[in-house]
Amino acid sequence: MRFNPLSGVKSTRLRRGIIAGTALALTSGAIVAVASQAMAATGCKVAYTANSWNTGFTASVSITNLGDAMTSWKLEFDFPGNQTVTQAWSGKYTQSGQHVTLSNESWNGNLATNATANPGFNGSYSGTNTNPTSFTLNGVACTGAATSTAPSTGTSPSTGTSPSTGTSPSSGTTSNPGARVDNPYTGAKVYVNPEWKAKAESVSGGSRVSNQPTFVWLDRIAAIEGTANSSSNGSMGLRDHLDAALEQGATAAQFVIYNLPGRDCAALASNGELGPTEIDRYKTEYIDPIAAIQGDSKYASLRIINIIEIDSLPNLITNITSRGAAGTEMCDTMKANGNYVTGIQYALGKLYAAGAYNYIDAAHHGWIGWDDNFGPSAELFASTAKGASGGVDTVTGFITATANYSALTEPYVKVTSTVNGTSVRQSKWVDWNQYNDELTFAQAFRTKLISSGFSSNLGMLIDTSRNGWGGSARPTAASTSTDLNTWVDESRIDRRIHKGNWCNQSGAGLGERPKVAPATGIDAYVWAKPPGESDGSSSLIPNDEGKGFDQMCDPTYTGNARNGNSMTGALANAPISGAWFEAQFVELMANAYPAL
Repeated sequence: MRFNPLSGVKSTRLRRGIIAGTALALTSGAIVAVASQAMAATGCKVAYTANSWNTGFTASVSITNLGDAMTSWKLEFDFPGNQTVTQAWSGKYTQSGQHVTLSNESWNGNLATNATANPGFNGSYSGTNTNPTSFTLNGVACTGAATSTAPSTGTSPSTGTSPSTGTSPSSGTTSNPGARVDNPYTGAKVYVNPEWKAKAESVSGGSRVSNQPTFVWLDRIAAIEGTANSSSNGSMGLRDHLDAALEQGATAAQFVIYNLPGRDCAALASNGELGPTEIDRYKTEYIDPIAAIQGDSKYASLRIINIIEIDSLPNLITNITSRGAAGTEMCDTMKANGNYVTGIQYALGKLYAAGAYNYIDAAHHGWIGWDDNFGPSAELFASTAKGASGGVDTVTGFITATANYSALTEPYVKVTSTVNGTSVRQSKWVDWNQYNDELTFAQAFRTKLISSGFSSNLGMLIDTSRNGWGGSARPTAASTSTDLNTWVDESRIDRRIHKGNWCNQSGAGLGERPKVAPATGIDAYVWAKPPGESDGSSSLIPNDEGKGFDQMCDPTYTGNARNGNSMTGALANAPISGAWFEAQFVELMANAYPAL
């Protein structure tokens, strides 16, 4: 069958106070620290940062309230030159001549004493883009010190905006970290998870890759604060990781946001803790706390990169029962109640407002590469993003092959290849798919997404953590067979039994190391799935993490409609998803391509 439910694997639970490992350095604009604030007991300070290019620039503004708490704020300043604001976030703007006013959105008006708001904006200029140096907040000059005097009446006080009554994370901590850039990986020193690093180095030869940056998986509510007794890898929490990133001198950190209601509706290994209708818990107990932490001004120097909810939207296209034997009633339920779409829209809006870079999971070529999946998936992604607060701007890009094994490139088996005049698309392996590797699929799907309404600056990520397929089984030339299926099987890099196999695949190897802008339209190759973390248990293992047992992880299982009723190709003796699986890590290193 052509549908692959890709059950990605979850990771990390985490605790405070861990040592930092190594990482990799980001460039930012000039910073002018200026004072600012107002109120009965008044005072404020402002830090203004601008990153300029040609005739454009991006500015980040950090407003710290040194006085009494306020329920709305309005910052005013004058540009020294002819700068013009063109777009703002985490704040509304007006401009008259050189005079600019930034005021709060409905969700971030509350600003407690010593709390910080972080609006930002894009602008244009000619000549010199000189930073403003004088600011007022709610009519009071920002001097960097608190006073007990009444607010100044020299500048019109803010009429403000009524504070949010919703479930927003705002207590003045939401921020836009640094100047927003097109590709967050450019010039970045990316955080290395010290817990994964320690696991890798516990295995002989692991130090060869232990300094690679990997994503941290926030796959349940407890992972936000950290769970020291978790069966899965890690005990640090989200804030612990961000603090460790600062200690490393990193300028980017990567996270997987993965806890939708009814998660993984077509697989069981990672079903998750939230039931199909628990969308309110998802918002208030999961996304809101993550947004509040990621938006903390303490982490303003970090580009925070999120993968949004793998194994979700594509299931609503391919794994509903009206599509055939691959469908499940749970996927029908999640399509009907709309909570996948609602949850992702909420996550996009909140995390973008917190300053993060969001990449939506876009499955892989062996899942939505067929025409009847390709276009509808792009349209669903577009309609979902357009419904988020902030629209398509909340999406930096998409990621393919998250926690999957699809080969990055297939040098010998192209969809344009023929054997005795017969197209390889007719082979059992390709099965009429339009794509046979991740790079060509990701580039083509990017084009489709842009035509569906996304920005032309859209970037793609490809997870290359386990798709190297090196070792002695890797073909070094095309087959000489004249039989179509034999030729394809002997020539292909991907050595899986079937493209629908996704769990702890035997023979897999580490793929390309994380790399920035490796190909047209690709922001980076990344290791989204930390190598050595299990995809799911080979047999049922009771746990309190919402991790079920999926037969696709059992090496003796003879398959189902989603893998063409084939053997699973899974490794034996695997622990629950996200737990450290040393045997897998050893095999991944042995079969790495490029070789270690």
